[in-house]
Amino acid sequence: MEASAPEIQRRGIMKRLFDRIMVMSAGPHALWLLAVVSFTEASFFPIPPDPILAAIVLARRQRAWIAALVCTVASVVGGLFGYAIGYGLYETIGAPVIAFYNMQEAFHTFQLRFDEWGGWIIVAKGLTPIPFKIVTIASGVAHLNLWTFVIACIITRGLRFLVVAALFYAFGPQARAMIDKHFSTVMIVGTIVVILGFVAVIYI
Repeated sequence: MEASAPEIQRRGIMKRLFDRIMVMSAGPHALWLLAVVSFTEASFFPIPPDPILAAIVLARRQRAWIAALVCTVASVVGGLFGYAIGYGLYETIGAPVIAFYNMQEAFHTFQLRFDEWGGWIIVAKGLTPIPFKIVTIASGVAHLNLWTFVIACIITRGLRFLVVAALFYAFGPQARAMIDKHFSTVMIVGTIVVILGFVAVIYI
């Protein structure tokens, strides 16, 4: 079945956006962009840094490891900001962020699991596609030990971004060719992964 005109137009817009991100990822400010997105995603921003990290590796393969490091450091620092929101600014900032994702019940369940799992729940959830700000804000609300929080964030975010960088470093040319040829399919798969991430934070 052929795609409708609006669907074709929407795909075209997304493809142009992807191409624009690729151009920016090869530019001199790519790592700064990655750092900003990584920082804000860990505390309030909805867009994860993984696509930008992948784009940087695709655009300039030699930047893979420094990009993964920048992504990890910025995400951990952003996580500390999310922790601070949960610790002292939950009612004014944290609660609206959680409400934005409509995850109030899941957030409450997540808090309760800190008593059983402690920092390990950060490691487990940080590797999934769920919004990391849910993890960082909940950690602050639960008053999780700060050093435990930082170490867990370093482990989970470092491992996640290292895996992303390594995969695109190893399969970069093939991945770029696949994205260019099957862009719509890649977008659908990416959307499914995000949805599964939300399911994971609610039910797991």
